[in-house]
Amino acid sequence: MKVLVTGTAGFIGSHTALRLLDRGDEVVGLDSINDYYDINIKYGRLENAGVDRKGAESCTFSQSSKFPGYRFIKIYLENKPAVEDLFAREKFDAVIHLAAQAGVRYSITNPYAYIEANILGFQNILEACRHNKVQHLVYASSSSVYGLNENYPFSTHDNVDHPISLYAATKKSNELTAHTYSHLYRIPTTGLRFFTVYGPWGRPDMALFLFTKAMLEDKPIDVFNNGDMKRDFTYIDDIVTGVVKVVDHPPEGDPTWSGQQPDPSRSRAPYRLYNIGNNSPVNLMDFIEAIEKSLGKKAVKNFLPMQDGDVPATWANVDDLVDDLGYAPSVGIEEGVDRFVKWYLDYFK
Repeated sequence: MKVLVTGTAGFIGSHTALRLLDRGDEVVGLDSINDYYDINIKYGRLENAGVDRKGAESCTFSQSSKFPGYRFIKIYLENKPAVEDLFAREKFDAVIHLAAQAGVRYSITNPYAYIEANILGFQNILEACRHNKVQHLVYASSSSVYGLNENYPFSTHDNVDHPISLYAATKKSNELTAHTYSHLYRIPTTGLRFFTVYGPWGRPDMALFLFTKAMLEDKPIDVFNNGDMKRDFTYIDDIVTGVVKVVDHPPEGDPTWSGQQPDPSRSRAPYRLYNIGNNSPVNLMDFIEAIEKSLGKKAVKNFLPMQDGDVPATWANVDDLVDDLGYAPSVGIEEGVDRFVKWYLDYFK
């Protein structure tokens, strides 16, 4: 296939592009390379895929030196004419939309960044898919949409009408808008609710990166809710395996779906929602212990109360993805953390 992957300077996007290239797909990567976190990490991910930094900094196509089937272009998704021109010129078979303004806590102080990137940018992607006969749009949602939901494990069959951060609200908005386009224009769309993704090339604003950096510098780590938290940590390779399985299977619509007892995860339209997680929540203190074991040193812990917009626990019900597509996460927390630490030590010398 010819696939557009947005957010390819990002964590999940960079890994997804490489997986598609390894199996022989043609990939166009897109990213705005904003400065939400250290852009050197973003350029490092692109260079890992053979994209020259100087070329990536321009707004023209940059050809990978490692993969003949990979080209990168720097575009802001809010730039509607640029997005329209890209789609009209390239004629993508599928789109994997992973670009977004990330971060729950950042959304509390910088709301407009989320409206522009996550809502306006997503609208431009939907319109481009509509007018260019894209066969399948797969897009990133988030476990944060579950908000105040306390039914564990979190299920896509549950109602998610009570988000507690603007980031979560924009992701829920994406799901609603995608369904509208699937219903009106018969565009197959699949939303993926990711659960705490970690691994090599991970985001510097995430716990694993922050904790590892602080511990190596003999600085204390901030442990929120006094450590009484659980997360369904999911290793990047397991995430990407799920993404690739999904893109190969566009939804066709469920003729048995009923508006009298509506299931939020599906529709008569070609629309689907899946959780992608490890289905095995880990205590935050056990997660820290895994980092300590891998680094061979103890963390100095600064215990703090819960932050606004945060939740005490996440836990993914992935039964639908297992039943429909044979999804089977396989990397445990100790192995995954150890792989990240080895990458971190090598990358930062």
